[in-house]
Amino acid sequence: MRYRRARTKGGTYFFTVVTFKREKIFAQPANILLLRESFRYVMEKHCFKIDAFVLLPEHLHCIWTLPEGDRAFSKRWRLIKSYFTRKCDVKDKNKPHEARIRKQEQAVWQRRFWEHLIRDEKDFTNHVDYIHYNPVKHGLVKTPKDWEYSSFHRYVREGKYNVNWGAGQDMDLDSSVGKE
Repeated sequence: MRYRRARTKGGTYFFTVVTFKREKIFAQPANILLLRESFRYVMEKHCFKIDAFVLLPEHLHCIWTLPEGDRAFSKRWRLIKSYFTRKCDVKDKNKPHEARIRKQEQAVWQRRFWEHLIRDEKDFTNHVDYIHYNPVKHGLVKTPKDWEYSSFHRYVREGKYNVNWGAGQDMDLDSSVGKE
């Protein structure tokens, strides 16, 4: 069976992107900075809005809203991943450029990513909660406020979350989120 991606112009999408073999490349501050640079570079040329985001050591989750009339999220992911890959430290600089990129892409990213078209406000809220609680779910922190690489802090500043949201409790998140 061939997987078909949802492609709605101007849509809002939830994504999961994973590193190759779940290597913890985002445990290194230099790689976190490079990923930020990769996003900025692509957003300057192909705008989109990041509604929610979390970066963990070996994967990330985010929600994007594309501009009206645009549905090219795959292009944006390809550009982000390739920018990051090109700038990442390459071990074998003697190989031809194309071979290095191909080899390193396999050593940096899983080939595909997961996407889900957000259907409505409830679906959006469920996915935002899932994103912000993810570091707690993976045992990296006890509360979302303690995870630095998350849009949770922006949501608190905007009054959308209480700073102690998700602290000291098991969250009853929609079990279908992230598994569709």
